[in-house]
Amino acid sequence: MDGSASPAVGTPGEDAPCDDQGPGSGKYQHEQPVYFPEELVGNWLSFSLLGLYHCYKISLQGCFNTDTAPAEIILAVKCDMGPEFHFYSFNMGVVQVTVEYKGIIHLNQEQVIFARRFQTTILSLLISSDQSEVSDAIKYFHELQVSVGVVYLLLPSVSGKVDWCSIKFSASPVYEVTNRDMTHSHTCKDADFLQTKDGPFCRCLLENSVVYTPHNRKHYNVTGFLDLNAKAPLHLKHGRVVSYKRYFEASYGLRLNCENQPLLVASGLFTVRNFLRKCYEKGKDASDRNTVELPPELCRVVMAPISANTLCTFSFVPSIMYRIQCMLLSAKLKIQFGPSMQQFNITALKILEALTTKECQEEFSLESLETLGDSYLKYVTSQHIFSKYKLHREDTLTSMRIKFVSNTALCKLCCNRELVGYIRGEVFNPKSWIIPGLGYATCGNNQISLQHTNNMYSLKKISIKRKRIADVVEALVGAYLTAGGEWAAFHFIKSLGMDIELHTEIQDRRKITTKSEEFEEFINARILDVETMLGYVFNDHSLLIEALTHSSYKIDVSGTTACNERLEFLGDAVLDQIITMYFYEQYYPACTPALLTNLRKASVNNNCYAHAAVKAGLHKHILHSSSEQMINDLENSGRSFSGPSHGWEPGTGLPEDLADLIESIAGAIYLDSKHDKEAVWGAMRRLLEPLATAETVELDPVTELKELCEQRSYPKPSYSRTREGVLTTVVVTVQTARTVRGVGSGSNKEMAKMFAAKDLLQKLKGAAVS
Repeated sequence: MDGSASPAVGTPGEDAPCDDQGPGSGKYQHEQPVYFPEELVGNWLSFSLLGLYHCYKISLQGCFNTDTAPAEIILAVKCDMGPEFHFYSFNMGVVQVTVEYKGIIHLNQEQVIFARRFQTTILSLLISSDQSEVSDAIKYFHELQVSVGVVYLLLPSVSGKVDWCSIKFSASPVYEVTNRDMTHSHTCKDADFLQTKDGPFCRCLLENSVVYTPHNRKHYNVTGFLDLNAKAPLHLKHGRVVSYKRYFEASYGLRLNCENQPLLVASGLFTVRNFLRKCYEKGKDASDRNTVELPPELCRVVMAPISANTLCTFSFVPSIMYRIQCMLLSAKLKIQFGPSMQQFNITALKILEALTTKECQEEFSLESLETLGDSYLKYVTSQHIFSKYKLHREDTLTSMRIKFVSNTALCKLCCNRELVGYIRGEVFNPKSWIIPGLGYATCGNNQISLQHTNNMYSLKKISIKRKRIADVVEALVGAYLTAGGEWAAFHFIKSLGMDIELHTEIQDRRKITTKSEEFEEFINARILDVETMLGYVFNDHSLLIEALTHSSYKIDVSGTTACNERLEFLGDAVLDQIITMYFYEQYYPACTPALLTNLRKASVNNNCYAHAAVKAGLHKHILHSSSEQMINDLENSGRSFSGPSHGWEPGTGLPEDLADLIESIAGAIYLDSKHDKEAVWGAMRRLLEPLATAETVELDPVTELKELCEQRSYPKPSYSRTREGVLTTVVVTVQTARTVRGVGSGSNKEMAKMFAAKDLLQKLKGAAVS
């Protein structure tokens, strides 16, 4: 029945969001902040006078390229970072990182100054290859800025205690002083000095040091001495042998004056990388660790003493601290939604997963949660619209649902709640990571300005795609759904500002009158057959009759009934959500996000549903104006419908009305069972089995073609379509060394596109197209 014939309960657009030109319009959202956690922000002068600091032990397991276990680090911050960090462990490919709260530590201002100098020096050395930047980091260590910046301390630890000996000695301006006591350790009993480029240094400091060699502008980690001097033979390529003294004179024009001094054993510094990247190879060498021999007189001592273990550990610091920053923001986001959302037990890590796009290339991303959240949003908005607008037809309801869950609407909600700044949309670059204490990024010496807006600190403003913002909203819905169930997900949707209700009981208006006994017998026989197929007995048979009735069907003058369009609308959303949740629970987290998406696409589509309907024999029970013709056509088609229904091909060419039948029956069971989704799934699973699995699921041709083009670095496929009468023809082209075309035709543009992509795939796979 057309909803326009009678007054509606509620009017369209009353609470449905409109596609206006608001914050969510356009492809990009401009001038969006990138948030930074307030726990790591302050000014160094105030920080140095706090006296008491909250400290966290950072431990690494599985470090490589060192003979002994990596050192530990103590993170000292101005405040408690929250319960998420009382004990937190995560994997970074080559190492397992553990962060554990250890309580309060007391530091005086002098200790803070020394510790800051230590961390700025070691991190500058590891991150930057520019000696001038390292020198600047050391030179201005005494300046305690009053401007807002990134403020915290990273202290090397030995046996659970801060290694103040290394901090004070290695953080001292060793090559700028003339005090002889600064050139050897107080624990050294027998001072044995060697001449360096900046004067004499004791072996005790040189043995574990970082030196800079001006002749080739490189930094090295010195780990010991050789029983060789500059007069010893050096074996070069092609079998040449010269002395070290002769080599440096010939290659660099350097004359060695202390030729009897032992040579230093050194290797390149550990390279700072993004260890959070999923593609980072376990066991991969993190640095150019080739061993070299260096005459001491060519070396400038930058840090001493500093062990290889400490250098190795600090090479992971940017990645570790970036993860901590992101976790702090995720915990903040949980709080931002107010007390009503605090009742749901969701971890900051799950929130972080929902905020992390695949462009970050990390071990997790939002894609699986996005798929789940998308299906739940579709379900909950459909349920709300179905209940409120009782007399509107399926096409009107669908249009209203689209407005609720469109990218524009979701983006607008996200912007209004000031959530965009939490989104992680790019791969982490350790070269641009802010070293606490420097106030600038080593990449280009760009000054860092922390802006305080919306009660949040932000590093910069960016432009971000509207779709990416909408994806994050869907992923956050999925995160709350998995962590706290439907009630948590619904509350989150409400907290965003979406004006919907989750109805526990839906009263729908149906009009069914059957005055003919013959018709009643006809209907009752169908009801019994269908209930047997479903394994479900209806409490209200009128729901099943409505589900079987196509809009074209007229009983006769003696009776009327509503058609199945509204139930189809509801059942579409219910079945989508049930199937998506089923695959998520079956395969997550072992499966890839792509697998979850492919399983859903293969199982939630008209072709799959139509095939399942015919295979079960439901087509014989549809109340349709052309029922007999449909049955005859299927029986005379020569096709077998005994195989699996999932995928795009089994149901190709079948009437869409049969797919609608599956959805309307799902909607009818949902209402009849008082919203019992287990009852719906139990009945519908009988029709849809065997279900798709990780082993049996196949990509549809359009998706497979897109992935093939990406693998072979082809441009994106280009599609164009024409229509003649009832037939749609699609041509798809891909530009390789030449233009390759695929052509497909079908009753609608989707099927024509599939056949065109399949045709092109066969051509690309069958020929060596470069």
